[in-house]
Amino acid sequence: MSFTIRRRTQKLLCKMNIVGIFSILVTTITCADIRLEMSKFQRIKDALQCNQLHYNKFPENFLWGFATASYQIEGGWDADGKGRNIWDTFTHRNPSPIVDGSTGNIACNSYKNFRTDVQLVKATGAKVYRFSLSWSRILPNGNLAEKNQKGIRYYNQLIDELISNGIEPMITLHHWDLPEVLMEIGGWPNEELIQYFADYARLAYESFGDRVKYWITFNEPTVICIFGYSNGWHAPGIKKPATAPYQCAHTILKSHAMAYRIYESEFKQKQNGMVGITLECPWFEPESDSTENIAAAERALQFNHGWFGSPIFFGKYPDIMKEYVDAKSQSEGRKVSRLPKFDQHWSNLLKGSWDFFGLNHYSSKMVRAVESTGEPGWETDQDNFRFYDPSWESAASSWLKVVPWGFRSLLNWIKETYGNPLIFITENGFSGDYNEGINDTRRINYYNQYIKSMLKAVVLDGCNVASYTAWSLLDNFEWARGYT
Repeated sequence: MSFTIRRRTQKLLCKMNIVGIFSILVTTITCADIRLEMSKFQRIKDALQCNQLHYNKFPENFLWGFATASYQIEGGWDADGKGRNIWDTFTHRNPSPIVDGSTGNIACNSYKNFRTDVQLVKATGAKVYRFSLSWSRILPNGNLAEKNQKGIRYYNQLIDELISNGIEPMITLHHWDLPEVLMEIGGWPNEELIQYFADYARLAYESFGDRVKYWITFNEPTVICIFGYSNGWHAPGIKKPATAPYQCAHTILKSHAMAYRIYESEFKQKQNGMVGITLECPWFEPESDSTENIAAAERALQFNHGWFGSPIFFGKYPDIMKEYVDAKSQSEGRKVSRLPKFDQHWSNLLKGSWDFFGLNHYSSKMVRAVESTGEPGWETDQDNFRFYDPSWESAASSWLKVVPWGFRSLLNWIKETYGNPLIFITENGFSGDYNEGINDTRRINYYNQYIKSMLKAVVLDGCNVASYTAWSLLDNFEWARGYT
């Protein structure tokens, strides 16, 4: 079966210049905008007024652009010396784990059409393009023993094409497509991968860092560890919920710290770039103002964002996460907690390992306090029930509900929790139905509402947001959903 990928930008941006749309917005603050978690944000809520008409714009140096990922758009899965990655292996299984049986073998064929992609970005007026490197295209065996010069040349050509068209490259080192040979030694739960990732990151900095100023170590490590090693929905399809996700996260965090410190000590002074990580997180709204539900919502935020955010800012896992996983591990008769611990060396390396904080945000969930039952693991460790308000508008993706006030709430929570770090919105977007065609007014409405909420967070709440890259530039291979 063949699939035609419609190479188009988001239609909001086709109708007028991106800078003109995104830089100035008129926003009306209503009572719905003030649904902020009461224990932490009461002082923010008190400062807001209902029905206040607010005119403002984003800062002049605010960066607007688009985001993509290598496996989802590149194709060329075995071209010019590229090695196999876990998504090549996963999608080639028989029977296929992908809904429509498709693969990323060709996808948007960006490996051949990258110059066209760059012209699409340029046509919108965008100033930054976020893309990821395929680790196995550069290092077919995952290590420095074999460097694929054709793969390195491809990314050099893409970077040069972007810069020559006035577009800043923003590179993600790892967007889920781990080299298959590293999966054969256990994947991310194996701490041997720390050194492999460090070597790969150093090679990327050496090869591209003279022109690249924005680096992201990992994209959505929560998804890597839960979908890849807990429920098995994504590659590599492992189902070991009790321990594997926590081991996966521990290795990824150490790998991030190593990559950050390598840049800091070996490249930053000369290249003057910035390194961060991108975390995905919904907003979690308590079902009611009860103490139990508010605490449950905070636990959900800490088990999601805090799982990786807390070590990077504070050098340790969230206290509430340690309390719950330790207690449940003990009740299961385990002598050691399922949640690992960082020694002082790793705590020191992790703490402060950020120049900016990437955030992928799409939607929100409601939260109710419950005593979780079922198989031990990250899902049940939280003692909460997460669900969608049936009144929320839904995108084509069942998990994506339109809740713009949740975006503002989450930005405020990050500000309060981590001391207002510099934030790059690295993904935000809406999945429409194919039958909507290019008249996708629901997508336009989504972007309009979410960007307004972001503007309020920046201008009214003082959240330190400096960049926004919409997902995505191209209709692409959507992981386990294929092209559906």
